[in-house]
Amino acid sequence: MEQKDELGLPRWFESHKIHLKGVVILDYSHEPSHYSCVRSLGDWLSSQGIPGIYGVDTRAITKVIRQHGSMLGKLVVEGSTPSAALAMDDPNQRNLVAEVSRKETEVFAPAQRHGRQVHVLAVDCGMKNNIIRYLVNRLGLRVTVVPWDYDFTQENFDGLFLSNGPGDPTMCEKTVEHVRYVMKHRPSTPIFGICLGNQILALAAGASTYKMRFGNRGMNQPVVDLRTQRCYITAQNHGFAVDQTTLPKNWVPLMVNANDGTNEGIIHSSRPWFSVQFHPEACGGPTDTDFLFDHFLQFIAEPSTSVVTTMPYSLPTIHRKVLVLGSGGLTIGQAGEFDYSGSQAIKALKEAGVMSILINPNIATVQTSAGMADRVYFLPVTPEFVVKVIERERPDGLFAAFGGQTALNCAVKLHQSGALEKYNVQVLGTQIDAIMKTEDRDLFSKVVEACGEKIAESSCCGSMAEAIKAAQEIGYPVLVRAAYALGGLGSGFAYNDEDLRQLVSIALVNSPQVIIDKSLKGWKELEYEVVRDKNDNCITVCNMENFDPVGVHTGESIVIAPSQTLNNEEYYKLRECALKIIRHLGIVGECNIQYAMDPHSSEFRIIEVNARLSRSSALASKATGYPLAYVAAKLALGHDLVQLRNSVTRCTTACFEPSLDYVVAKVPRWDLQKFSTVDARIGSAMQSVGEVMAIGKTFEETIQKALRMVDESSLGFDHSRFDMELNRRGVKMSEHELKKELSNPTPARMWAIAKAFEDGMGVEDVHELTRIDRWYLWKLHGLHRIKSTLRQRAGGPVGQALAERCFFFVKPQRGAVKQ
Repeated sequence: MEQKDELGLPRWFESHKIHLKGVVILDYSHEPSHYSCVRSLGDWLSSQGIPGIYGVDTRAITKVIRQHGSMLGKLVVEGSTPSAALAMDDPNQRNLVAEVSRKETEVFAPAQRHGRQVHVLAVDCGMKNNIIRYLVNRLGLRVTVVPWDYDFTQENFDGLFLSNGPGDPTMCEKTVEHVRYVMKHRPSTPIFGICLGNQILALAAGASTYKMRFGNRGMNQPVVDLRTQRCYITAQNHGFAVDQTTLPKNWVPLMVNANDGTNEGIIHSSRPWFSVQFHPEACGGPTDTDFLFDHFLQFIAEPSTSVVTTMPYSLPTIHRKVLVLGSGGLTIGQAGEFDYSGSQAIKALKEAGVMSILINPNIATVQTSAGMADRVYFLPVTPEFVVKVIERERPDGLFAAFGGQTALNCAVKLHQSGALEKYNVQVLGTQIDAIMKTEDRDLFSKVVEACGEKIAESSCCGSMAEAIKAAQEIGYPVLVRAAYALGGLGSGFAYNDEDLRQLVSIALVNSPQVIIDKSLKGWKELEYEVVRDKNDNCITVCNMENFDPVGVHTGESIVIAPSQTLNNEEYYKLRECALKIIRHLGIVGECNIQYAMDPHSSEFRIIEVNARLSRSSALASKATGYPLAYVAAKLALGHDLVQLRNSVTRCTTACFEPSLDYVVAKVPRWDLQKFSTVDARIGSAMQSVGEVMAIGKTFEETIQKALRMVDESSLGFDHSRFDMELNRRGVKMSEHELKKELSNPTPARMWAIAKAFEDGMGVEDVHELTRIDRWYLWKLHGLHRIKSTLRQRAGGPVGQALAERCFFFVKPQRGAVKQ
């Protein structure tokens, strides 16, 4: 709260105080890890006298509310008796706007002033600070902010802004009266309303509002712009809505909720007046609709013109036969995991009445089962064999994004050879030009640069001499990768010319091009799964965070969804970047974008974009319940996200971003002991042969489940499993061996961390050796402390053994942040 921005507003907060009455959460992190953190949530709440409680099953509470609608409630700590004399505080009976609105008028203006400044009067009904930042910093306006009941009818201003706020809009009678006066006596003055401002403008126009059963809450509400049919993801928090059937003459709906059909905005057909029910200024939330501020400025500049857009019209393309490229022969990191995406694609084709022709040599897969594809060819997925199938079947469409890197490489070669054009086969979904831009490092770097973003400094080389020169110019250490390779095949980190020669010689055997990247080892690695349709509707379905820092292939790393260590600003900065890159590339269907982020500054680099379904896509689908491959196939056939229905709810749109109130963990499985000559260390090349996925309410619960599933000899986060691993290798346990294991990860790394805690190493010691984020290490250290406590309280050998096993089923303890 103390740190101010250039306007004198709190830099990191949207109000001058906390307006909540209390905080109820499931899990609480006692040890924050983010570099920008200066105090804990508990300290902040305590400083402002706000009680909080954790260890509460918030999902169970949500289910009750979903069944019965919004209701009054009390925050009662376990063990105390609620007093019958203590009356329920009903916020619906209070004028909440009067409580949160500022009491005095304030003026804000940009530091640089040129010529006459446009003046906007903003009515504070509970205004977020970021609205002021948008109006002043982005639009360059002078803004006078007045209390909710201030009489502004005789003031001089160029535009009127109605802010967000809480509660029943009918209690803002004075504001409605003042707005109605301006509309009557100054019809050319632009008016823009947000959230509660939408309802106030509707009431002033003569419409009515009503209380919703639940309201629309959260940062992932889809709204459709009725002028363009584009769908946007928005942040919302309102319990009242405008009844658009009561809109008077010359007023029309502007936006509508794509899920429940409620009004999300209104606009006058000829006057410069409009409003929306959501928060285009974000903070927190997506910035997809911040262009509405530009519309407001345009209305001020030219009040007599309206923002008019047209919708492109195209005849639908009907496909008769579609060729589905599979993932080739079974190899580590390729083929088996793409059976899911291929099966989903065939299912979508069958629903559309399109004949499916599948090429896949793997006989023991779901997609090659009887009754799935209409025709199956058990052939290698190479241009030579695919062309023969095309000659025989004469398909009119091709799916290239459902068979991993093998299918993608094959489609590129078919395009370059002219075979697709010769036989009039149309690539459905993402086009080959876009695929080539993501695969060629030089082309991709130009795309990223055009979008104003950065990739790690890199160079594409075709020979050993070029690679050595590039590495010396970039500076060691560098990451060496083969272009168009599967699962990071032949990649690794080079610390000198000798390392480089060894890696490049292997890489050039597998690919005509080798990529030399600046090493970002130690940075956080994150990934966003992105879906886009032909109408440019674009969503991020899932974001994931690697437990291990950059340097370990995603297929080799434990992956957590959703990310746990990003703050709100970082999350939405990466999301905004993802949408910008994917739109620039012209992806249609599903893809994913990977980032590296500096844990000390929030600076980030784009690692790569996979213009196809990937191993992570299957994980994201199962983690969120969003059928990525199925939706991608539908989009490739010409459908759009708004019209597609959510296959789970059947009543909501597919154009939404799932919000998880649980934690998902993916832990890879290795069988390296079967191959005596293989290096047991894990790194940038994938060696895992499978993976498990666990779901739980907290990170601790989830990681315990996953570790038990991935190895039947493991009790979870337990040091004994590491002792067993060293015995298997014939290595004597020592401090040197333990630190070596932590610094150079192997499949036993997680149990090595447990051993380190058991031997008295602290979180900071382990962090220095592994560079794993402290948040995860503190959570794991908490598991170690619980186990130690149980062991101390258990008496005798039987009690000790019981403690060892009971530890892995312990539920989170309840606690409270005291007032």
